[in-house]
Amino acid sequence: MIDLTTTYLGLNLKNPLVAAASPLSRKLDSARRLEEAGAAAIVMYSLFEEQIIHESLELDHYLMRGKDSFSEAMSYLPDTGSYSLAPDKYLKQVSLLKKELKIPIIGSLNGVSTGGWTRYARRIEEAGADALELNLYYLATDPNLKGEELEVAQIELVADIRSAIRIPLAVKLSPYITSLPNFATRLVEAGAQGLVLFNRFYQPDFDLQELEIIHSLELSSSSEIRLPLRWISIMYGKVNADFALTSGVHTAKDALKAVMAGSSVAMLASKLLHDGERSLAVILSEMEWWMETHEYTSINQMCGSMSQKFVREPAAFERANYMKMLASWRDLV
Repeated sequence: MIDLTTTYLGLNLKNPLVAAASPLSRKLDSARRLEEAGAAAIVMYSLFEEQIIHESLELDHYLMRGKDSFSEAMSYLPDTGSYSLAPDKYLKQVSLLKKELKIPIIGSLNGVSTGGWTRYARRIEEAGADALELNLYYLATDPNLKGEELEVAQIELVADIRSAIRIPLAVKLSPYITSLPNFATRLVEAGAQGLVLFNRFYQPDFDLQELEIIHSLELSSSSEIRLPLRWISIMYGKVNADFALTSGVHTAKDALKAVMAGSSVAMLASKLLHDGERSLAVILSEMEWWMETHEYTSINQMCGSMSQKFVREPAAFERANYMKMLASWRDLV
């Protein structure tokens, strides 16, 4: 019998398929369908730093309005007990999913600053989350901001959050780092137990007719798995953390590749949004068939087997691969 169990962030999971952060965790019904279809864990949709700042300032506006007026005017202020902040809704959803589902629930924070941000990490833990995923989604546009300054700020954020919570902490990374293995190592030293590769930056487009910026969401494809596959393969065995591969996981083969590269789990979002939660059961069935056919008995046996640490040609993950690819085209032109 094929053993699909794996361990991620100290959590014992029934298989390596995890539902990545997406709108599917906003409702109990869709989250329950994910569990029923075979998801081993669910990463909550992200709580953004901008939401916390905006909602807090808005509430502060209502609370402070009329504070210098007559005392009777205070009765016109909104009831703070019924005034629902986005963060409060988020925390309630974490508690609800944790209460109703049996699989682990992983909270997700999207931010880059320190200070009050750590308070929400603690509140997510108090709401019942089994682990926390910190999404370092930041696009540097200031020419005066040095890369090292940004990296130090992000490492300090991880250290602050690590000191504020007891549950496991994973960090979701951008691929746009000069020395990714070094940065990953520093994040682990700061307290990250898991690394999620990679964050997808949604690119804006131009509407030439209306002369406006178009914000559109394009779901991933299997071809996007190559970038995280390469870097996890390189860092497996060198960086002491659990790896999660996200972006481009659509098929059983994609999930198997993720594990062979060194991932403890493969995270899916686009596939679930496009084909529905039931696609998880199909992927799991096909994974079992492939493993049985190729005489693998467990996920643990397979994990990291195609990483740089174990392949015959480790240089294939580096620049030598680029030269080979160029050479392969010479006969076609």
